[in-house]
Amino acid sequence: MNGRVQAGDVEGGMKALSKIKIDILKIPPSAEQVTLAANALELGVLLTVASGDLDAFARNMAQLKPTYSRGARSDSKCHVLGLNLMFLLVENRLSEFHAELELLTETEASNKFISFPIQLERQLMVGSYDEVLSAHSRIPDPSYGFFMDNLLQTVRDSIADCLEVSYKEMKIEDAMKMMKFDSSQHLIEYIDECRDDWIVEGTSICFQPPALGSKASDIPSMKLISQSLTYATEMERII
Repeated sequence: MNGRVQAGDVEGGMKALSKIKIDILKIPPSAEQVTLAANALELGVLLTVASGDLDAFARNMAQLKPTYSRGARSDSKCHVLGLNLMFLLVENRLSEFHAELELLTETEASNKFISFPIQLERQLMVGSYDEVLSAHSRIPDPSYGFFMDNLLQTVRDSIADCLEVSYKEMKIEDAMKMMKFDSSQHLIEYIDECRDDWIVEGTSICFQPPALGSKASDIPSMKLISQSLTYATEMERII
């Protein structure tokens, strides 16, 4: 099945995984069975990443983690646990993210597969979005690319949420830079899909209907927006 994963044969890999799971149940309970189950489920995790199925990813991880606590031997443990941390970041489940960190050994936490999402989370905490977005070129394995693409959407949503409450109106060019879009067309597509309450008028975006006689000139700085995002995230971690 590992060959199918590497070849990108998701459908064939899923069928093989189902058969392997059945075969494993026929083996008498032993350390060998636990290790075989862990290895099969790890490949299942990689298959769900390749297929982009986050629900199936979560199910496989829920089945896989108990095998580690039962002493399963695996060379892919840090790789898979790192993917799970990426998943929790994308889902903005920061409490669970930090709970998972508490279960890691010092050696595991320093592994490249796990240190990568840890560093991403720290960058998100301080609003270093440029560093987060540039991290795509430094992923420890291609399987992380799927979560990085999703994390980019999460980052943009966070910026967009803050823009809505911090600004009344903004130039499209400025919004494009803040949200790290390559072109105004990509920004417009994002607005159509995710922010249908934003009003695009000429070269500007209106986030809220302007009050009579108000001015949109008193705009807070990007530093203030970054601080607001940081405070919000820190509060979520505390709660």
